[in-house]
Amino acid sequence: MPVNLCRTDLDVIPADVLKSETDNLNVMANRITALPDELWSMESLRVLNIGDNLLGHVPADIRKLNGLTELYLHGNRLRTVPAELGELTDLTILDIAHNQLQALPDGLGRLHNLEFLYVADGSLESLPDDIGAMSALRYLGAADNRLTSLPASVGQLGDLVELRLQNNSFASIPDCVGKLGRLRELHFDGNRLSHLDLDFSGLPQLHTLSFRGNDLSELPVELEELHGLRHLDLRSNRLRRLPESLAALPNLEKLDVRWNPLEKVPSWFHDLAARGCRVYWTGTSAVPSH
Repeated sequence: MPVNLCRTDLDVIPADVLKSETDNLNVMANRITALPDELWSMESLRVLNIGDNLLGHVPADIRKLNGLTELYLHGNRLRTVPAELGELTDLTILDIAHNQLQALPDGLGRLHNLEFLYVADGSLESLPDDIGAMSALRYLGAADNRLTSLPASVGQLGDLVELRLQNNSFASIPDCVGKLGRLRELHFDGNRLSHLDLDFSGLPQLHTLSFRGNDLSELPVELEELHGLRHLDLRSNRLRRLPESLAALPNLEKLDVRWNPLEKVPSWFHDLAARGCRVYWTGTSAVPSH
């Protein structure tokens, strides 16, 4: 039985909704500051949404909700989350984004059924070394943190299809990213990348690649190995020239190189446009005419 008390101006979770038969409890977007002890007795609970409240603490007793498949704690005032989250092994979605997290606890790697992990918009300087044990993970969103590196175990996430690391402090792309053979989207916007030293041959399914707002001054010809690439965003870098190998990408649908100091507009832009690719360059939204 679902209970939806989203945006109902609550300061506390009402006792009368904390029933054992409730399987979906949504109290998102209220003013709740603490979780009642009665919550831990809800054995049927599968989905718990406490996002956008005023929580500053999550008790270790959350481990008692071991039937949870989805847990939303985003948009609170959390600086830490308990290691006991790793005992919720039925979780497929864990959203702890938009908090003030400075670190994630060891043991989250036990979440072998987790498919979606949201940890964006915090103060994280690292991710747990055992994150590679999340063997079912398909989406990892860790944008808007303070990351400079990734654990080598990230390369073991064989089912990962989307990796979002925008607005961190990466100076280079970690080698482990090149091992994500099923990756489809890679977002590194707003970092400190000055070069792309990565083995792109290990990313055969990649279709979206975004490096907007970095310090790239050149691109490797090895990008031509990304035969499935459809969208390439290179806006706001320091590129003065582009490798002609980009013209050989057979499935490219959009190339955006606006706000780069290009010495000249490559003639092969027209070849891309002729086959239907949208090319955006500085000051325009279309390919230049002959």
